[in-house]
Amino acid sequence: MPTRVKGLSILTGQPAAGRQSFFALNRAPQQDATAMDSLDTEVLQQAHQWLAAGHAVHLATVVKTWGSAPRQAGAMLAVRKDGRVVGSVSGGCIEDDLIARAQAASLPARPEWATYGVSQEEAARFGLPCGGTLKLVIEPLTAGAWLDRVLEATTAQKLIGRWLDLSTGQSTLTVAKPGQLTEVKEQGCYFVYGPHWRLLIIGANQTAKALAQIATMLEFQVLVCDPREEFTADWNMPDVALQPGMPDDAVLEIQTDARTAIVAITHDPKLDDMALLEALRSQAFYVGALGSSRNQQKRRERLLTFDLTQADINRLHGPVGLQIGSRTPAEIAVAIAAQLVQERRVFEDARVGGLETPPADAAAA
Repeated sequence: MPTRVKGLSILTGQPAAGRQSFFALNRAPQQDATAMDSLDTEVLQQAHQWLAAGHAVHLATVVKTWGSAPRQAGAMLAVRKDGRVVGSVSGGCIEDDLIARAQAASLPARPEWATYGVSQEEAARFGLPCGGTLKLVIEPLTAGAWLDRVLEATTAQKLIGRWLDLSTGQSTLTVAKPGQLTEVKEQGCYFVYGPHWRLLIIGANQTAKALAQIATMLEFQVLVCDPREEFTADWNMPDVALQPGMPDDAVLEIQTDARTAIVAITHDPKLDDMALLEALRSQAFYVGALGSSRNQQKRRERLLTFDLTQADINRLHGPVGLQIGSRTPAEIAVAIAAQLVQERRVFEDARVGGLETPPADAAAA
């Protein structure tokens, strides 16, 4: 039977501002700051490590939201029996409830629904947006099975889907398509793990390294192209693939589509313009280039002498990134990443829905 949680009764009755959250006290230590994992992969990796160490672990995943819900479908949290957690499904108060239930050994032995309704009264009490409701699936995890295969795929920056049959608790894995959403049906749920978007960075410099790390956390599959051996010889980011060849060839070889962004940041007009000539003709949802406003104007004039229309050139984001006064490589990376998120949101409504039934070609995990 679905669990309806009203008022989060396991929590203390103190206002959010006046109590120290169980969630804050029990959050798992963060991984090495140099890790390149997305936030979802981090949750699954930590859960896998806990299972390997002999801990009992439950996974809670947001599958549907209504109103001003703080997290969207697909958000995950793993909680250990002793209350240690990684991830987030609400930002605090629901995490506290899940921690308390884990410590009381009252989390389910089989996958089940849990609906958290956030009324205006509850919002004032726990510091959540009013009128929001979250529907979760809470499931016990076991070592091996689907988790190993999902981690293998997401570590390689590949998409993978999982159908969870709530009547049997069985998980079935399949290749997922970019844009597929977490979907809930009466008989089960369909989850998608891994990056839905790609980012091709032209240039293997410090800005590229900072941008690659941020973009990976934002669920981009990141590729870097730089034909200059002096820049790639000591490339030390094993989870970010180096795309061989010249920049224009790279744009074509990766089969650039509407879920691909291309950013040229070599500061070498010969290399950057090569990439832009193909990128601006492609379906890429975002094309940007590093450089001052004055240099961007010169670049636009150069590009007009090639087989590009004014409409093509108008697609160029240059200077690249949101204008936040960035100067250092890390600050420039933040500005670019922020604009990528801004532009990506335009396309979110076009996402493909999840599956109503398990995929016919799926493999049981």
